[in-house]
Amino acid sequence: MDHVLTTVALTLPFGWSSVGIGTLAHVVIALGVTLHSLREPREPREPRSTLLWIYLAWAVPLLGALIYLAFGINRLPAKGWQKQRSDQTFLAARRSRESQSQPLAYWRGLQNAMLAHPDDPADVELNGVLNRLHPANPLLGGNTITTYTDGEEAYPAMLEAIRKAERHIHLQSYIIGNDGVGRTFLDTLAERAREGLRVRVLYDEFGSAQARLTGLFRRYRNIPNLQLVGFSQVNPIKRQFQLNLRNHRKLLIVDGKHGFTGGMNLYNVHYPEDRDVPGIRDYHFAVEGPIVLELQYTFLRDWYYMTDENAETLLSPFHFPEIDAQGTTTMRVVNAGPTDEREALCDVNFAMIGSARSQILLGTPYFVPPEDMCRALRVAALRGIDVRLLLPARTNHIYTTYAARAYYEQLLTAGVRIFLRRPPFMHSKFLLVDGRNAMVGTANFDNRSLKLNYETNLVVFDAAFGDSLKHRVSGDFAQSDELDLAAWKRRPAPQKLVENLFNLASPAL
Repeated sequence: MDHVLTTVALTLPFGWSSVGIGTLAHVVIALGVTLHSLREPREPREPRSTLLWIYLAWAVPLLGALIYLAFGINRLPAKGWQKQRSDQTFLAARRSRESQSQPLAYWRGLQNAMLAHPDDPADVELNGVLNRLHPANPLLGGNTITTYTDGEEAYPAMLEAIRKAERHIHLQSYIIGNDGVGRTFLDTLAERAREGLRVRVLYDEFGSAQARLTGLFRRYRNIPNLQLVGFSQVNPIKRQFQLNLRNHRKLLIVDGKHGFTGGMNLYNVHYPEDRDVPGIRDYHFAVEGPIVLELQYTFLRDWYYMTDENAETLLSPFHFPEIDAQGTTTMRVVNAGPTDEREALCDVNFAMIGSARSQILLGTPYFVPPEDMCRALRVAALRGIDVRLLLPARTNHIYTTYAARAYYEQLLTAGVRIFLRRPPFMHSKFLLVDGRNAMVGTANFDNRSLKLNYETNLVVFDAAFGDSLKHRVSGDFAQSDELDLAAWKRRPAPQKLVENLFNLASPAL
């Protein structure tokens, strides 16, 4: 062995051996990861996360740095961040056309005409916070919202809207499965495209990897008027290697007049082909009114980033029709993502939890929150608010199941009530405050949704919708078992170790 190293050393310049060069490369790379982790971002990184990434970079040569490159960079510098620049360019194009194009001017005029102003002091305060966080997405009246439970209700309504479309269809989903559900939607979209409608489909390349790798999307590649595009932050040309920053939105906008959003992806876990197997529990929402144009803009902004399709074409009267008031529900869109200047969803959740005067009902499939979100729930309970969490007894990912359990004791100790829903798996996401203010949509209550993913939620100020949602979720609470603090403290020590082990990775879950 010594003879081999000596021979190699003689063939390398300056007397360096391959071992020496490898060691130097490891030190340089690990030092680079360390400096990148410690440099001042727009939002300070959690100390635990920073220490873990630094340790991984030094302890696992090269592989640790590669994992950091793929998963550890939550945000990139604004000047090098293509998505942020794309969004700003698209916004500038919208503002320009709002002054020139009657329908877009009408959209802004409709927003102004439909601007809602809450009467309740707590609602006024909460809406003021949202105005400062999202000034471009005001609280709008004149809408309707319909709740669907599970794929058996949501999918037929969505397919019916697609079949009745007259001009264009825009579909966005984190997961499109190569199964009966995914193929049914794509076949229906292809049929409408052949009939002359313009159809755009945006899927996340990570979430829809199974369908992409098995060739599902290639089947529809050459159909006129149908375009399928994968959203990804992995682009070596743009110096982006992120598997971490995913587009988790689920949107369907038909003719710019009918919108759908919520927790349901397009694959058969929501609507199994074997009808004897229950689908996972989830909520999805149909909306009509001026809020649909906000969802339309959200989709087209992501589409513009991935395709560079002409902004003038996308921001045209064809996509932004005149819409009359359809109902009396007031709501606003809350978009969030890693390119935003603020962690908007964290701020909105914090504001809504802090505004509670009597009750907080929170449901999420994945409960791995940032520490400030956990503290907000604890403080609300300590204030005497009735705080109830609805979580699945077991998730579809073992690491999130155990990571979530590490939070239970501190919450229970503060007076938060935790209900674990029995199977089937619950994928519903909702926050209902005082039975009147609700947030629903695509985001889970975890670090990934709140900080790493692109998400779209709706904040609804409407007591009637609050009553309807509360009635619906009460059925899920009835199918749940409440945790008892004393019993939970008696869980085996090995289980606690596993929980804390998985919770170490919570910043990336």
